[in-house]
Amino acid sequence: MKLSEIITIDKEILGGTPVFKNTRVPVQSLFWHIESGISIDGFIEDFPSVTKEQAIQLLTFSEKIFTTPELIRLYESAA
Repeated sequence: MKLSEIITIDKEILGGTPVFKNTRVPVQSLFWHIESGISIDGFIEDFPSVTKEQAIQLLTFSEKIFTTPELIRLYESAA
């Protein structure tokens, strides 16, 4: 799944804050829920306009970003 199928960034929607596609739910809200110990199912209960698939795909995409060799090299060169 492409990132553009998971999130939308549009200045007309919450001033350009990344939101789940076809919603006004900020992506950051998923991470805040997880940081607070709330499950994905709990997040979906709070934001029923977001599908469980969207939430899981976003987490999968995030994991790929942080495990790419390019990011690791960038981090090492900046440290």
